[in-house]
Amino acid sequence: MTRTDTADAKTRLLDAAEHLFTEHGFAATSVRRIATAAGVPLAMVSYHFGSKKGLMEAVYARALGQRDTSRVGYLDRLEKQAGGAPISVDILVEAFISSALRLTHKGTISGAVFKQMIGRAFYEPEAGVEDFFPTEYAEAVERYKCAFMRALPALPVLSEADVVWRMYFFVGMVAYAMAGKDVMRMTEIYALEEAGRPEAMLRRLMPFIVAGFNAPSADLAPTAGVLAAALSA
Repeated sequence: MTRTDTADAKTRLLDAAEHLFTEHGFAATSVRRIATAAGVPLAMVSYHFGSKKGLMEAVYARALGQRDTSRVGYLDRLEKQAGGAPISVDILVEAFISSALRLTHKGTISGAVFKQMIGRAFYEPEAGVEDFFPTEYAEAVERYKCAFMRALPALPVLSEADVVWRMYFFVGMVAYAMAGKDVMRMTEIYALEEAGRPEAMLRRLMPFIVAGFNAPSADLAPTAGVLAAALSA
């Protein structure tokens, strides 16, 4: 097999795995099935990716793109433009959401397929992928956490834990909106016209997220005592 054939086999494996993982999930898709769909020898999976999990990671890495088009790359440019000054909360929220939206318009993978992939990775955990978390996401969360902490120094008693919790809710809501997993079926019950349109949904989400980041610490919120009393009753 020539070098060109080997590179072509790798691309075909990625294409086949992307389709089968999205259609059937990680656990239900065997390496043999992927190789058969790609029309390449089974050994090529190990040669290029080491394992099925390695193949899955490569599928997500291809979908997420290069660093300069990623959330981290976008933040790099914003921090360079800021010249060392903190970036405001609203710009950070918009940057993260805009970067996520760009992923649904990539030429390498359709928005619908990408949303299904995200849904399966984060909302349908399967045996063998419980610890799977794309490297780009891990780095993005840490970088944005630090940026948010710099943007929120005026808030009293706002600890790193406060910011991490807000990032937890923020990233979860964005992933939820992009994945289209309306488990409560609210968009269906109320016939919301913008349901299924990530751009419109995330545009509505942005002011909610910005307000959440700018809220006082949970330890100072008036409702904290009411909640504690209710839980102890």
